[in-house]
Amino acid sequence: MAKWGQGDPRWIVEERADATNVNNWHWTERDATSWSKRKLKEVLEGLVVESEAGRCEIGDLKHVEGEASCNSRKGKLIFFYEWNLRLSWKGTVKESGEKHKGSVEIPNLSEENEVDDTEINVSKKKGEGDVLKDLMRTEGTTKVREALRDYLKALKTEFTLGMILPTKAPAQELAMERKPSGSTVQDSVTPQSLDMVGVKIPTVRIHMSEVFSSPADELYSIFTKKELVQKFSKCPAVIEAEKGGKLQMFEGCVSGEYTELVPSQRIVLKWRCRSWPDEHYATVALNFKDLAAQSELELECKGVPVSHEESTRQCWKKQYFEEIHILLQQSKDNME
Repeated sequence: MAKWGQGDPRWIVEERADATNVNNWHWTERDATSWSKRKLKEVLEGLVVESEAGRCEIGDLKHVEGEASCNSRKGKLIFFYEWNLRLSWKGTVKESGEKHKGSVEIPNLSEENEVDDTEINVSKKKGEGDVLKDLMRTEGTTKVREALRDYLKALKTEFTLGMILPTKAPAQELAMERKPSGSTVQDSVTPQSLDMVGVKIPTVRIHMSEVFSSPADELYSIFTKKELVQKFSKCPAVIEAEKGGKLQMFEGCVSGEYTELVPSQRIVLKWRCRSWPDEHYATVALNFKDLAAQSELELECKGVPVSHEESTRQCWKKQYFEEIHILLQQSKDNME
């Protein structure tokens, strides 16, 4: 038997809050089927292809058959997915004004093939309008492949948020290995921000800032009103915007509690990802600053497990900031 402290580090659990899946050694699995069906509809439906010959638009995702899952083993993520998809499309020939319909079939989207090698079949109902079928076979197929890449990218980033648990590593070594980030948003992760909290989980403090084309009170509302949170997150949410009120978003991937609210100025949250060690929360402070017709949001996220630093930054950047920009632009377009 090995002496205390000299055992296989894969099984050392004395400093883990959950004492499970130490150093991500064991196999864990998460079903991505329902999430994938929604994501595939989101990225595929409404795609527009246009040329001098005509204009085509992909309609409903008529048939979705298959499954997807993500597995974690030895600190690595392994993806399994297999889909049989059928979409409708409709188009108009510019010269004659004729309208035609057809379908796009993707019989086997799976991890066994690259997206560029995935079979995509375009068909059209009987009659004239082959020019539209040719348009869908060329530019249309390119657009569909781009959308499939977007789905796979989201599967490997958005869906996997929090799946890799923190590993046991000395804070000093982590600080020495850390390199400056090239992220486009303003952030800061320094050796001084590396803390050991709770059960000695190595954590980092993330700083980010973003300017939005809305006044501060409107931006504040987007984080505190349930209907607005659900619009930008595209998922049902629990939003109890009062001190001690609960927060749950992204199908439970993110949860927490409001600890401080100063209308139009500041929100402080206890915030965590589902697969972080049990009961481990980061402290998130959102500060809103008016800039005439715009506002600046400064975010400080303290207590993020080291191994989740990049996924947490991407979560705020992709799932919060970018989606809020889209929501604000849509509101502006509707007003016009």
